[in-house]
Amino acid sequence: MTLGQFKEIFDQYHTPIKNFLYYKCSDVAMAEDLTQDVFMKVWDKREEINQETVKSYLYTIANNMMLNKIRHNKVVMSFADKNKDQKEAQSPQYILEEKEFKERLEKTISGMPEKQREVFLMNRIDELTYKEIAERLALSVKAVEKRMHGALGYMKDRIKHKI
Repeated sequence: MTLGQFKEIFDQYHTPIKNFLYYKCSDVAMAEDLTQDVFMKVWDKREEINQETVKSYLYTIANNMMLNKIRHNKVVMSFADKNKDQKEAQSPQYILEEKEFKERLEKTISGMPEKQREVFLMNRIDELTYKEIAERLALSVKAVEKRMHGALGYMKDRIKHKI
């Protein structure tokens, strides 16, 4: 795909993709950010894209990015909910450390390789078994185990906290 072809696709689909994401999340800023991410991914994969299926490819990427963002937010909210009762009784230092940990956790999850993040979030947030994840992603259970092992190692190296 040439730069000119990419520009045509961008001009044609930017607004529809942004609207699609906005309808799904009801957050203009998030929809705009995700739309930019969609087109960045398209640019990165431009050599692999078939011009005849570009529309469905764009919507698939947009939907997957939206689902990943929702899963990511669930992890963050789950952590916050588990610890909100303790917040009131904690010192300002504890609250600051908790905030720093939450930011580090969010950054680590968002920086995780996509395939590992997907398996990690499906297991930890959606509480799916490895077998269920394997069926949904059309992978072997061993592949899911390998991705989860990689995700946990990634988290352990960066967080230094039991997950």
